[in-house]
Amino acid sequence: MKAIKQLAAILLIIAVFAAFNFSIYQLLTRRLANNFSGATQAQMIDVKSYLPHEDASDLPEIEASLKLTNDLPVLDGAAALVPVYAAVIHNVYPEGCVTFEGGEFSDDNYYGENFASDSAMQYKNTVRGYEAIVDGTTDILFCAGPSAEQKKYAEDKGIELIYVPVGLEAFVFFVNENNPVEDLTVEQIRKIYACEYKNWSEVGGADRIINPITRLQGSGSQTTFEAFMGDYKVGKKSPFAITGASIGFSFRYYMDGIVENGSVKMLSLNGVYPSPENIRDRSYPIVAQFYAIYRADNANKNIPVLIEWLLSDEGQSLIEKSGYVRIN
Repeated sequence: MKAIKQLAAILLIIAVFAAFNFSIYQLLTRRLANNFSGATQAQMIDVKSYLPHEDASDLPEIEASLKLTNDLPVLDGAAALVPVYAAVIHNVYPEGCVTFEGGEFSDDNYYGENFASDSAMQYKNTVRGYEAIVDGTTDILFCAGPSAEQKKYAEDKGIELIYVPVGLEAFVFFVNENNPVEDLTVEQIRKIYACEYKNWSEVGGADRIINPITRLQGSGSQTTFEAFMGDYKVGKKSPFAITGASIGFSFRYYMDGIVENGSVKMLSLNGVYPSPENIRDRSYPIVAQFYAIYRADNANKNIPVLIEWLLSDEGQSLIEKSGYVRIN
């Protein structure tokens, strides 16, 4: 009799654990396995693919009439614009101007850690890049417009920055490829991030919680997003949003040409897809300029020369061949 009771107790414990595991599977595991949530996995640019004067680089080549040999402006920029300023160096600067600590590029160099201090190419990304241009360690920064904090950083240092628009890009929203939603209105996007819409079924999708993802404060995409939101305030999402289906944002070519993540798709906005043609004619609702930024007091004579060339037909052609849209 005692053995039977012990066996019954063991079977009860097993049954309780089985019921608990089944409940967890139903509530979390099953939903997470098909929740479209891979949409915003962190992606890093492969800087090695965009190193100037390297045979294995993905940089375009043109017959550039401008060739700089000395007083080379140091170029830096956002992750999304590495192909642009790297292509400028590749086509206009001499070989040997891009140098590395230790003599070679490191595979761990995700954020430009081993570019040498005398290298004509740097990669500090947006947040550190704005500090570098103000502090004078970079001559031209390729970025989206600054955040209020970045403007204040320059003002507090007494530095005037010049912003020259040199190209166009689309600000895009993206979801996992399995998400049935293909198109949203600008108003729907704003209400999603304001947490007025909390389930994809409210905007024509599946019955899934919406998980709206934002970016690092001060990054180019986050600053553009905050401007896009206008009078809408970002809402406080449910703690269960992590079990739902994500939506994120970035710039078109960063998603489509640099990261090339086949598991996500860009959404049409107001029925217009963010194609280069729709960016060029500005029928896509959120077209952003990107800038070549420099200090007003920088005496390097080649800065205005290079920027004038960037705005020429040759320079604009290079911007197009790099995957972006010309400004003029």
